[in-house]
Amino acid sequence: MDVLKKTPVREQEPKVRATNFDEVCLGYNMEEAKVEAERCLKCKNPLCQKGCPVSIEIPLFIKEIENGNIEEASKIIGRSSTLPAVCGRVCPQESQCEGKCIRGIKGEPISIGKLERFVADWARENHVEPEAPLPSNGKKVAVIGSGPSGLTCAGELAKLGYEVTIFEALHEPGGVLVYGIPEFRLPKEKVVKPEIENVKKLGVKIETNVVVGQAVTIDELLEEEGFNAVFIGSGAGLPRFMGIPGESANGVFSANEYLTRSNLMKAYLDEYDTPIVAGKKVAVVGGGNVAMDAARTALRLGAEVHIIYRRSEEELPARVEEVHHAKEEGIEFNLLTNPTEVLVDDKGWVKGIRCIRMELGEPDESGRRSPIEIPGSEFDIDVDTVIMSLGTSPNPLITTTTIGLDTNKRKCIIADEMGKTTKEGVYAGGDAVTGAATVILAMEAGKAGAKGIHEFLSAQ
Repeated sequence: MDVLKKTPVREQEPKVRATNFDEVCLGYNMEEAKVEAERCLKCKNPLCQKGCPVSIEIPLFIKEIENGNIEEASKIIGRSSTLPAVCGRVCPQESQCEGKCIRGIKGEPISIGKLERFVADWARENHVEPEAPLPSNGKKVAVIGSGPSGLTCAGELAKLGYEVTIFEALHEPGGVLVYGIPEFRLPKEKVVKPEIENVKKLGVKIETNVVVGQAVTIDELLEEEGFNAVFIGSGAGLPRFMGIPGESANGVFSANEYLTRSNLMKAYLDEYDTPIVAGKKVAVVGGGNVAMDAARTALRLGAEVHIIYRRSEEELPARVEEVHHAKEEGIEFNLLTNPTEVLVDDKGWVKGIRCIRMELGEPDESGRRSPIEIPGSEFDIDVDTVIMSLGTSPNPLITTTTIGLDTNKRKCIIADEMGKTTKEGVYAGGDAVTGAATVILAMEAGKAGAKGIHEFLSAQ
């Protein structure tokens, strides 16, 4: 065994997986997981743990894998994470735990994410139950949104004995986990639903089809429904557009809408008549993880796909693994390219996208070099569908129907590091506070919000 190299993980072949929605990565088996676990140095000062937003005791659970005690490994992870099978699949480990791994200084870091996934999958397949919560303390907390932030907050509070009810606007719980991340990255029946069931086993109730701010307000939850505190984990589902000509044409989607229709309305199954324009030639504008998800979904629905991104490959914000997979599957990257107009036919449908070449200038506020247009370099790409993946912001429905809940200039809820907002008894976290970010950062915020609520209610 070469201790400097990661144990390879099995994946579907690119040409095969580009035609189906089955999971790309097949994960470790027991033997492979033990071999990878043996590479871990079991550091006394584990920097990997400091790099984990939810502070999983990484060397401890890896040691249990090495010893073959997977149930104990799952209990160790469960002390810190509500959604381990999800995190093992979609966390950007390369910039968090694995990015801090000491083994990675002279070789490749430990595959912490793949090991977490292995443990979580084993626990599910072997029916390992979550540890029982404390007895009820009689206090009620409402959680708005059943995405990673809301589920984490609800789970943490339920463990402490709170009576928690999650209010979800859609017909199915899971938030971005069910509507935003494709099946080939995060299987819904196999992975997401069992993780949600584990939260429900802690005593958490989930009410779907409840649009807070419309069906009920936060003020009503606190003043009339008997809740002692509220956590807002409603995410950021309001898409952004470029404001270029032709953007309102038929065949232009936000990535949010495209992925939601594909996931919740099962566009990937032939027997479903889903109202979505699959497209034969698709342009995806943007370079983040959501752009990669939309592009790879369009590919699997039968399209030739172009990703259009105004900076170079070095500046792509998507995970390296996602970019690698997209390239392997045959998606074309048009880098240093920016759209200037969506071309529309006489019936109002997309017939192409006009772009201009870019070059990189001086760094902007984010530290990335600013793209600058090259005059006279315009060109057209022949497409029939355009997907805009330019980020999202929080829907203002909750904040505009709640008295005393302040937002910043980006319409995000103002909250401190414990999730405390400007309204007493109301806490918030995840994308509703930060704008669009990662699943694990939303979970970190949910965990912090639960701690803040617990301190607030314990002091009463």
